[in-house]
Amino acid sequence: MSKVAIFMGSISDEDKMRPCAEVLAAHGVPFTFTVTSAHRTPERTRRLVAELEAAGCQVFICAAGMAAHLAGAVAAATIRPVIGVPITASALGGMDALLSTVQMPPGFPVATVALDAAGARNASWLALSILALSDAALAARLAADREGFVASVEKAAADLEARTAASI
Repeated sequence: MSKVAIFMGSISDEDKMRPCAEVLAAHGVPFTFTVTSAHRTPERTRRLVAELEAAGCQVFICAAGMAAHLAGAVAAATIRPVIGVPITASALGGMDALLSTVQMPPGFPVATVALDAAGARNASWLALSILALSDAALAARLAADREGFVASVEKAAADLEARTAASI
């Protein structure tokens, strides 16, 4: 059973969304990773949401560029959390996708993260945080991850300071 669904509006978004799948896999969270389009395959999108929700999916992550309506279409079909990842896919540098993803009407929220691969990674971390609300073991792993992030910054700072002191 997938706990998270990762939808992309186009297969060309796979490289940008792969980091999302990698973070979920590293944490042992089952997920679905597929292509569906709010415009080209709206029936498939609605069917996937209904099927995955019925099977226990708890969070939907949707990546799309340009008009970027995928996250909104999914938010219209579920009350589960939806996270939107705007994709840089046009001459507008992703601003079109960002605005289309973040500007949702009241009652149909889409949590919106950064563009492209950085946003994909944070979308998975946000999904993990949502899942951790009801999974103490996952919450403990996320806390340990955070401690590791802190330790890596502390180590980088100490290394830089030591190199700087040695050169003075």
